[in-house]
Amino acid sequence: MAVSKRIVLHFPRSLVDQAIVFRLVKDYSLVFNILKASVTPREEGLLVLELSGEDAQYENAMKFLAGVGVGVQPLSQDVVRNETRCIHCGACVGFCPGGALEINRTTMIVEFRDDKCIACGLCIKACPQRAMTMSL
Repeated sequence: MAVSKRIVLHFPRSLVDQAIVFRLVKDYSLVFNILKASVTPREEGLLVLELSGEDAQYENAMKFLAGVGVGVQPLSQDVVRNETRCIHCGACVGFCPGGALEINRTTMIVEFRDDKCIACGLCIKACPQRAMTMSL
């Protein structure tokens, strides 16, 4: 069965210069799309990826990442909307390149679809209520 997931990889300083993503492709036959990257030699790194491939290979790749010390978490854990702060003004919608934020024309409520989020952070800057946060 094929799987496609958006994940965040946290690289410790000791692994930033290693070919970790290459190993995901070569050893586990995964296809990747980099959504966001902040990787600097001699510093910690962060990589937001969409990974696709066979389910068993994906699971084996996640075990490999954990084994070498790369932190892995679903992207949906990183971008969060504070429902009590959001006034559904729609200011964020026009800034979202992934289409994760959209106005429901029936209810006029801003809906957040974390499965489309690419963690770019533009919604955080656009929101006058500071209802969007990121824990990257």
